[in-house]
Amino acid sequence: MAHTLGLTQPNSTELPKISFAAKEIDVTEWKGDVLVVGVTEKDLAKDDKSKFVNPILNKLDPHSSGLLALVSSEEDFTGKPGESTVLRLPGLGSKRIALIGLGKSASSPAAFQSFGESVATVSKASQSSSVAIVLASPENESNFSSASAIASGVVLGLFEDNRYKSDSKKPSLKSVDIIGFGTGPELEKKLKYAEDISYGVIFGRELTNSPANVLTPAVLAEEAAKIATTYKDVFTANILSEEQCKELKMGSYLAVAAASANPPHFIHLVYKPLSGSVKTKLALVGKGLTFDSGGYNIKAGPGSMIELMKFDMGGSAAVLGAAKAIGEIKPPGVEVHFIVAACENMISGTGMRPGDIITASNGKTIEVNNTDAEGRLTLADALVYACNQGVDKIVDLATLTGACVIALGPSMAGIYTPNEELAKEVIAASEKSGEKLWRMPLEDSYWEMMKSGVADMVNTGGRAGGSITAALFLKQFVSEKVQWMHIDMAGPVWNDKKKSGTGFGVATLVEWVQTNSSS
Repeated sequence: MAHTLGLTQPNSTELPKISFAAKEIDVTEWKGDVLVVGVTEKDLAKDDKSKFVNPILNKLDPHSSGLLALVSSEEDFTGKPGESTVLRLPGLGSKRIALIGLGKSASSPAAFQSFGESVATVSKASQSSSVAIVLASPENESNFSSASAIASGVVLGLFEDNRYKSDSKKPSLKSVDIIGFGTGPELEKKLKYAEDISYGVIFGRELTNSPANVLTPAVLAEEAAKIATTYKDVFTANILSEEQCKELKMGSYLAVAAASANPPHFIHLVYKPLSGSVKTKLALVGKGLTFDSGGYNIKAGPGSMIELMKFDMGGSAAVLGAAKAIGEIKPPGVEVHFIVAACENMISGTGMRPGDIITASNGKTIEVNNTDAEGRLTLADALVYACNQGVDKIVDLATLTGACVIALGPSMAGIYTPNEELAKEVIAASEKSGEKLWRMPLEDSYWEMMKSGVADMVNTGGRAGGSITAALFLKQFVSEKVQWMHIDMAGPVWNDKKKSGTGFGVATLVEWVQTNSSS
């Protein structure tokens, strides 16, 4: 990435590259650094002689001279999710054995991904290069999905964004053997698929974490163009300049960009499969505000989060992370348009003022009653553009409203759509990815709040139902012939505890594209 301010140049870092292998072997004979056993609370039950009832733990315990049973009792290890205990053992092929808790049971992709992240934590703490993973109580169903969720968790758990730190450690983990989940080409394909998505999520995290003095609209466009170059067999890129956007009458988008010294860049990537016919055309539209000051309605005071407004391009990070993964996976039968209206919302004499009336590319006029409700103004023209590409379905993602965070908290995104089938498709995709979505109402009567005395609409309707009225605003720019969904991801875009972007949305988008492909 280039830079424009502060002499900051991100370090080039190596992404975790791990060799995953599915094996069916006796766990006591596995040789390597750490043998990780996923245990539920029930697995830790013991008989009247203080021996494990669970067959795998019972088999391993004698090799530890009974230490496993002892430690699980004395260290108050109960198998709760994320709990771990590690023993160094001379009597096994592995140098260490780790027990990691799965809770009462682990059945969801999110639970297995979280387990994979715990495996990564243990491997980092012990500086291991080889790890084996086994469940004390193997599943009978969805083995492949569970294995791929664990692999995803390992890759994501190993990743640390150290590009802006002067000193950083490289992860030492090189190989992971997944034991007891089956073997064969289908499982190997699943593991590769999980890796492809995970590297897309990591790319999304890197984009979100990059500060606004490094990731300008121009640099975001460069990053998008690199995807098209890397996967030129299936991708083309078209980056529209400010002049080209004027020709397309994108007055709403350009009004937001007007105050910034960094010019806007409208990003359009197109994925077309290597061969065969296309049965469905999709568009993924991401909000791309590389920084949001709020404009003249400046973000000020405690809780304004202005210092975190680099993440206001989290929607575009999800879209471009998905593009990267799709370039690897190459799903057949589906054409995908990736669209981002990238710009900054700044303050200057050339900027948009409260009370201005702007005209979007579909001819609708908007009275700007709040310059800090700018994301929807950029999305308005992006959605019109997406509809003009002849797509069947659109999903847009945006860090759009604080109201959605108040409603759903920090780990769940709100979804809005008038289309039942599309809702089912995307919710099913999120259940596979483990990302949390909650369907919200598109209450048409609330549109009264968005009416203007002098234009077709205002751009914000006040505090009550703020996420709903924002979605109703976007709906004005979508053709009735196109199925459309809006995802408000203002909550889950950022992990406050880790002080990092999450890459939220990437995995669900890829799963949704797969649903619409002919694979």
